[in-house]
Amino acid sequence: MAFMIRALAVVVAMMAVVLQVSNATEYKVGDSAGWTTIGNVNYKEWAATKTFRVGDVIKFTYNAQFHNVLRVTHAMYRSCNVSVPLESFSTGNDSITMKTKGHHFFVCGVPGHCQSGQKVDINVRNVPIAATPSALPSPTTIAAAKTPAPSPNMAAPHKIALLGLITIATLAFFASG
Repeated sequence: MAFMIRALAVVVAMMAVVLQVSNATEYKVGDSAGWTTIGNVNYKEWAATKTFRVGDVIKFTYNAQFHNVLRVTHAMYRSCNVSVPLESFSTGNDSITMKTKGHHFFVCGVPGHCQSGQKVDINVRNVPIAATPSALPSPTTIAAAKTPAPSPNMAAPHKIALLGLITIATLAFFASG
């Protein structure tokens, strides 16, 4: 009996890790426009339509010859002060994982770009959903769920399938014991 309880605890802990990873979403800043001053992208409006969570990945895609990404404080964000950034990125394809809740401020450090609106406040509002046995979907729920049309801001449908397989394997393990 003690072995079964330990085994159940290990399985639940493993599922909690899988759920946290599978709940992560990748957001491309500015969607199809990317990180740019062209096209009048409203990054404030873009960010306001998203729900960012701890573990999500924020991807900045841009031409590295003309732009960069600086993580700055709130005061620096408001005034477009880029003199001493907290972090800087310049590959043109930067992925930043949100590790803490709260506001994360990013600007372009090229002179005039921040002032023209190339800045974004990523507000991570909540923490990852913790996995509990009652929170895990049943195989029937997964099979009946509608799969929405793919978009660049949605988690991949294969993650739902992975969760279903883990749930089925866990149920089979305990049913056979």
